[in-house]
Amino acid sequence: MRHIISVLLENESGALSRVAGLFSARGYNIDTLTVAPTNDPTLSRLTISTTGDDRRIDQIEKQLGKLVDVVALQDITVNRHLEREVVLVKLIADAQKKADLDRVADAFHAQLIDISESQYIVELSGSNEKVDELLKVLASFQIIEVARSGVTGMTSTERVLKVDNK
Repeated sequence: MRHIISVLLENESGALSRVAGLFSARGYNIDTLTVAPTNDPTLSRLTISTTGDDRRIDQIEKQLGKLVDVVALQDITVNRHLEREVVLVKLIADAQKKADLDRVADAFHAQLIDISESQYIVELSGSNEKVDELLKVLASFQIIEVARSGVTGMTSTERVLKVDNK
């Protein structure tokens, strides 16, 4: 089962490397990983998408909790949550296909953010499933390049597993 783990991490050199190293050393796979500073400049939010049964996810959470840089963590998929991914798709479409591309973009609430005579870049923010579906539909065009951000998200509840390792 897919899980999204949100980690508040001290914004220090090497912190991300230690988290990635933990996954690598134990043979856990990271499907997507996003990281960025929070409103507190001393903290970053790391969002990890991974798969595993409850036992494996519990083990991942325990191992992450032992890292000195980890301030708090939670598996956001156990509660009501929101998740989003951004995708940019560069593709070729002639003038005849441009109308089809406009219809696809409208149907997905995507935007054409860069347009030339024959190349277009489509942007979409949505769930992982919505991004996958858009890519399936766009396969009928000539896709040149795809850039996906990886999932980020948060719960709409206040349940957070606090880690006190200081």
